[in-house]
Amino acid sequence: MANAWKRHRPASLLAPKPLVLLLSSSLLLLLFFLLSSRSSSNPNPSTNTLILHPSKASNTRFLYSLSDLGSLPEKPHKNIVRILKGKRFRRPDISATVQEVIEKMRGEGRSGIFVDVGANVGMASFAAAVMGVRVLAFEPVFENLQRICDGLHFNRVGDLVTVFEAAASDRLGNITFHKLVGRLDNSAVSATGAKLAFKSNEEIALQVRSIPLDEVIPESGPVLLLKIDVQGWEYHVLKGASKLLSRKKGEAPYIIYEEDERLLQASNSSAKEIRDFLQSVGYHECTQHGTDAHCIKK
Repeated sequence: MANAWKRHRPASLLAPKPLVLLLSSSLLLLLFFLLSSRSSSNPNPSTNTLILHPSKASNTRFLYSLSDLGSLPEKPHKNIVRILKGKRFRRPDISATVQEVIEKMRGEGRSGIFVDVGANVGMASFAAAVMGVRVLAFEPVFENLQRICDGLHFNRVGDLVTVFEAAASDRLGNITFHKLVGRLDNSAVSATGAKLAFKSNEEIALQVRSIPLDEVIPESGPVLLLKIDVQGWEYHVLKGASKLLSRKKGEAPYIIYEEDERLLQASNSSAKEIRDFLQSVGYHECTQHGTDAHCIKK
């Protein structure tokens, strides 16, 4: 689910560096001009999003941060090009999924917060926040937290998103976390899990804070959706949310979690162990969507 833009290799014939930087700055100014003009032309402007489509939540657009729009001096990201051409902003799959689930649950009369575990650069968090949903985002990697802070500013949702510089787990304390140098995704508690997709990247170990969700979420606080993408540590996150997940039908959250058997085994767990645990707290219906599992109480 985590998504990081690939860096593009410069073309063999490049303009002088000052000219490239000037062109990049011009593109950014034009981008902000277009965004501002579109927002001001809407008869019902919102303080929560730069581009608003209030009648269709699944079409709500948002920015992440400038760092997620590509390496500008080398090549503008495709979404900048799409915006300049007046085309729809292409959202990552998890962002679209989060908005669709929230819209569906609202249609059923449900409300509550969105808990984003493994927030990465905030794509899922912003998708929920621009719909007016309060968000608790958990992300232990400092570089990713910087991108989230950028996105909070660009999307004007700082009052809706609470960010925890910590890894959600089943224990309160510290945990060793493995980060891949040069990437914003695929960091993991398991060193093996961190390097499964990118074996050539250098990996460094960090000490980060860990906290169970049950320590943060009030027992009376309504939770609409729980999304977990933590590169194989999903079982431990779910165990740390036992009280939350034990709530009765209609109050227990909709769950989306990554169920990648290779990553789970690298963290000494398995898909079966997760499914058994979820059944023990009342989640008897789970469906597979690619490498993601969606679970609800019925």
